[in-house]
Amino acid sequence: MSDKNQIQPTAPGNSGKMLQAMVGIGILCALMIVLTFQGTAPVIKKNKAEALEKAIFKVLPGIEKTKAFQLGQNDNFVQIEGEGEEGKVVYAGYGANGELVGLAIEASGQGYADILRILYGYDPGKQAVIGFYVLESKETPGLGDKIEKDPNFLANFEALDVSLNEDQSALKNKVVPVKSGEKENPWEVDCITGATISSRAIGNILGESTQRWAPLIYNNQEDFVTQGEQ
Repeated sequence: MSDKNQIQPTAPGNSGKMLQAMVGIGILCALMIVLTFQGTAPVIKKNKAEALEKAIFKVLPGIEKTKAFQLGQNDNFVQIEGEGEEGKVVYAGYGANGELVGLAIEASGQGYADILRILYGYDPGKQAVIGFYVLESKETPGLGDKIEKDPNFLANFEALDVSLNEDQSALKNKVVPVKSGEKENPWEVDCITGATISSRAIGNILGESTQRWAPLIYNNQEDFVTQGEQ
């Protein structure tokens, strides 16, 4: 083999320069990612807050204002400013005369493709779910996303029964999903043909969430009434 075809070793100085360049590019990319995140985080946070507020007005028809409340250690509710502790915050909605219309509650659970985040309205006077809205979904377009727009499915949440038992300690009947067309009771969620998994997931999410929140809110309605007047 001739000398021309022999592979010449890389000079030590060149290797060092290449390594320095790679490290520098890595540091620059990391810095850009951090700066981009810091720059966009406030905007994302603001957009989420605005979307949540709009959703609250959708699930609690007829309200004029809202206030956030956090569940305390003694199972009471205290009005808060800001986000509060995740999983412990509900949103009270008030009518034109300051009367309590209902509470908006966030809930989440596994859907077909990913985690589903929803918001629903609860009326303690009627002991019923009176509104429903999908906050976040990655379900299959044309199939799973029917949970957001199918009128028959959405009709489930105009007056979904979440009545309490005699001592107001738990639901009389847990919310459950049923096959499309088989709904016979007001606490059942009629699922969607072709989107069974997604719609069934909504029924299960509501079943778990209302089982927790309905007794707590119903038995502490005065917290929302008195603090709402302030």
